[in-house]
Amino acid sequence: MRSDGKEDLRVRRTLENIRRSFEALMLEKDYEKITVTELASRAMINKKTFYTYYPSLDDLLSEVQEELSAEFAERTKNYTYRDIDQLTREFFLFSEEKGPYYEKITCTDSIIRNRMIRKVYQTADRGYSELDQFTLAEQNLIRTFVSRTTLSIYKQWIEDGKTVPLEKVIEMTSTMITGGMNEIIRRK
Repeated sequence: MRSDGKEDLRVRRTLENIRRSFEALMLEKDYEKITVTELASRAMINKKTFYTYYPSLDDLLSEVQEELSAEFAERTKNYTYRDIDQLTREFFLFSEEKGPYYEKITCTDSIIRNRMIRKVYQTADRGYSELDQFTLAEQNLIRTFVSRTTLSIYKQWIEDGKTVPLEKVIEMTSTMITGGMNEIIRRK
């Protein structure tokens, strides 16, 4: 349940406690190992209170991911696949700004995370007429290539302890993706 600031102060505090506790638990363990009981205890609420606001942990995670996706989409709203190098740069910069919690959410393999990926990359479709020459199935392959490649490189960079400097990983990722995109469009 997103707080719109109009709720009772107790409701806002409860929602903030749930969010803070969820973030702390995500940084401590894998998402799949977090329980509502544990989250409620950490947030100093009972399970019934949690379920008043969220039907499940998946719904809480989905809400967090939707908010992050919307923030990234707003940040990159003027870019299309034509600006793939800028989109790639913004993804890495945004991810670094958000820190370890975002890393954990983004790098955790889950169906919910895949929804987040689709939402973010759908924003890049706007105004990119080069994709119009492809069938819908082909467009889906292109989107998958771009999103999965970027996220796979990001995930590997995190797993390797970020030993490659940020600017270098951005440059390498952009080069690989733009090379692939330019080649596929050229061949069509």
